[in-house]
Amino acid sequence: MTEPILHLTERSLWDAARAQGAYTMSTRGRTLDEEGFIHCSTRAQLPAVARFLYGSYDGPDELVVLVIDPERLDAPVRYEAPEPGAEAFPHVYGPIPVSAVVGTEPWDQRA
Repeated sequence: MTEPILHLTERSLWDAARAQGAYTMSTRGRTLDEEGFIHCSTRAQLPAVARFLYGSYDGPDELVVLVIDPERLDAPVRYEAPEPGAEAFPHVYGPIPVSAVVGTEPWDQRA
């Protein structure tokens, strides 16, 4: 397996994806259809992403990290920077099949 990529989400969204067979949320509050890709991160990038997206999160769901094997994806993964010279993040250009998620980890937003 190549280095996994990660996606932080709410447990209820992951549970719904498991029932449907694919995960289609891009980022907090935005779908794949709205954004054009699913935002992911490396393990090193995850804490900063979590602070940015969920720093003020006080929702009813716990947060979970989806551990994704890029080799199991049908869609391309592109590492792209939000602006020239910035750090590149992995973006998945299509739905993430539940079979590509090789693990889940709890995320403590207070960490």
